[in-house]
Amino acid sequence: MSELLLETAIARLKSSGYKLTNARRAILEILCKHEEHLTSADVLEKAAAGKQPIGRASVFRTLDLLTELSIIRPTYLRPGAPNYIVMPESGHHAHIICPQCSRVIEIDECEIDSLLEALGEHHEIEISGHLLELYGKCKQCR
Repeated sequence: MSELLLETAIARLKSSGYKLTNARRAILEILCKHEEHLTSADVLEKAAAGKQPIGRASVFRTLDLLTELSIIRPTYLRPGAPNYIVMPESGHHAHIICPQCSRVIEIDECEIDSLLEALGEHHEIEISGHLLELYGKCKQCR
């Protein structure tokens, strides 16, 4: 688990005026511990396997709150329910998704920094964050 990512997410929650409940902490720990993008069903399953199971309604309310606060972001890797990721403090996250096998390739920020800078200049806007999803068949599926 990325302790720094977890502590940053907790700090962002508290600075927004919200308490760190046991359920919120557990959900943030689950999301930070797993590198893959998790659905709400995945979070429920992992919470049920933990020491303190969390109710379904609490999971959905917490995911909604964390999304509203931009602590996590939904991504749509497959049809159906969104997958969630904890946003780094930089507010940047990008990946390529193979629609055939659902493989997710994380993109390093520096690979798209120049594109973001050019887009910002062209549209006269200071880009403060992004969630970028690119789609294409991976080498194994071509």
